[in-house]
Amino acid sequence: MSQNYRYFVAGTDTDVGKTFVSCALLQAARTRGLQTGALKPLSAGCQPTPQGLRNSDALALMQFMTLNLSYHTVNPVALAPPIAPHIAAMHVDKELSAARLAHFCNTAMRQPADMWLVEGAGGWRVPLNGKEMLSDVAKYLKLDVILVVGMRLGCLSHALLSAEAIRRDGLNIRAWVANVIDPSMSALEENIASLNYLLQAPCLGTIPNVQDPIEAAPYLSLDPLFEVPLLDEPLFENP
Repeated sequence: MSQNYRYFVAGTDTDVGKTFVSCALLQAARTRGLQTGALKPLSAGCQPTPQGLRNSDALALMQFMTLNLSYHTVNPVALAPPIAPHIAAMHVDKELSAARLAHFCNTAMRQPADMWLVEGAGGWRVPLNGKEMLSDVAKYLKLDVILVVGMRLGCLSHALLSAEAIRRDGLNIRAWVANVIDPSMSALEENIASLNYLLQAPCLGTIPNVQDPIEAAPYLSLDPLFEVPLLDEPLFENP
């Protein structure tokens, strides 16, 4: 397969399983013999190690992608405070910039791979500073979005509001994933059917309440992701 399928993985909220789904997608791609890379350009709640601050989500992505990338390439901005990124940055006297984060991503994605995933943080509207949101990184890169919906009470409103914001920002929802984070959710199938109709985007699959991305991967179909034109050139001009 040719290279350069690139997607931004967004969630409808915090703790809906963006990293888990990203790892499952990477595992599914691996089983198809594809080369993959993944980025977590911004993270908070990182733990100190002898090698520097490390984020568990970024480390998980490194485990499941096939490219051998340095930690700093995968997660160029790592913040220690386990709070909203823009507040965490203020606590450590750092300034966040959507253009700079997009520059990090664009540089990394010059490396050949069949599929690249760029994982966001929290939901779609996560502030970076007084004027920018993390979603502006996806806008700079002009990436189609894979929307992870955490299946629990309230998911319909969260998913539709997220989809509305994504499309208002001029981006396309390439596909979505139903991630069952509440296995006791009432009317699960009816909610999924409603989302299939209302989101107007293909569903890559429904992941049951499992703990391992390897176990989750067979529930996903990657075919809708490869039915779009390839990106032969970087879409973001370095600032």
